[in-house]
Amino acid sequence: MAAPSRSSRPTSPPTHSGPRKPTRAEVLACVGKRVPDVIAPGLRALFCGINPSLYSAAVGHHFARPGNRFWRTLHAAGFSERVLSPFEDEELLARGYGVTNVVERATATAAELSPAELVAGGRRLTRRVRRYAPRVLAVLGISAYRTAFGRPDAALGPQPHTVGGARVWVLPNPSGLNAHYQLADLARLFRALRVAVG
Repeated sequence: MAAPSRSSRPTSPPTHSGPRKPTRAEVLACVGKRVPDVIAPGLRALFCGINPSLYSAAVGHHFARPGNRFWRTLHAAGFSERVLSPFEDEELLARGYGVTNVVERATATAAELSPAELVAGGRRLTRRVRRYAPRVLAVLGISAYRTAFGRPDAALGPQPHTVGGARVWVLPNPSGLNAHYQLADLARLFRALRVAVG
């Protein structure tokens, strides 16, 4: 089995590599850039965001935008013994988890993505899942999932079908912009996945 590492596919380099806060100009310059996957073969679960924020693209790490609750949710749900920093995203690999996105290009908001772009991203994601064979693909965003995979009636939780051979679990988007779910709600829903994957 290949050694766990960030994806080696070509990506745009981050504006800076350290944990300092990027400037507004650095963030705005990241439209269309990518954030490397944190992925390895045979993961327990591969978390899949909709697409990177401009802030995440600026720092080169997933779910880095201030206000995003992904890392706090993982801790509250028992995936990590402490709240990891976005700059520690590779530490997920040792725990059997990884991170990718449906659409690779960074935007200010996910609303900028077209349905066609989400569908194309779903096809690309299916190939990636087939290649790396995680046990579960956890898609973070019900609307994006419905569009990307042509499942208009999908609900949160485990799905009755697979993607690229992996079981599918749909969870809410942990963005701070998603006011429908508070941290406690997110933790409860993410915890169900953690229990399911052991």
